[in-house]
Amino acid sequence: MNAVVPSLYLASQSPRRRELLQQIGVVHAVINASIPEQPAAGETALDYVQRLAREKAAAGFAQLVQQQLPLAPVLGADTLGLLDGEILEKPRNKAHAEAMLRQLSGRTHQVITAVALHSNTRQALRVSTTDVTFRPLSDAEIAAYWDTGEPQDKAGSYAIQGLGAVFVQEIRGSYSGVVGLPIEATCELLREFSVPWWTPAARPAVERKS
Repeated sequence: MNAVVPSLYLASQSPRRRELLQQIGVVHAVINASIPEQPAAGETALDYVQRLAREKAAAGFAQLVQQQLPLAPVLGADTLGLLDGEILEKPRNKAHAEAMLRQLSGRTHQVITAVALHSNTRQALRVSTTDVTFRPLSDAEIAAYWDTGEPQDKAGSYAIQGLGAVFVQEIRGSYSGVVGLPIEATCELLREFSVPWWTPAARPAVERKS
């Protein structure tokens, strides 16, 4: 049986982005696109997240050309959290994670995800911003959450799609954007680049009731 040719390449190692593309039935493959992730002097958070998405997509497309793979649009994405205009980083250690979660406790922060597509003829970008409100958190549950191991490599020290969901009181905007890939904005780009979704070969199996 012939292998399915991807209609899209994902320039990301994120399993969450892969799952979201599979969820909507996009036949895709992962392409390596390592780029430095450091804000430039004077660069705003919005400019930074958009630049990284574009650079990841461009770097992924360059890899396609270099490896002489079948050309298809490449998707690059980047997500960051903001509180009071400051970027929420990945925690350096337990104390840093606990401090961030105390800052988020009982407050609303923003999650911005930029999505870029790059092909041999054009480039385009969309940005999604979501407000996420946490309920008040106790020091005990913050410490217990760290002990689960989940926040250790997560920007803002939590994962909305994981155990950290219990902290979230309200979201206004795109849930999938907080996870890492806003489906509605992504589908706008896929339509522009004639990349199909709902492809049977890419969709997860649906459980049928007897």
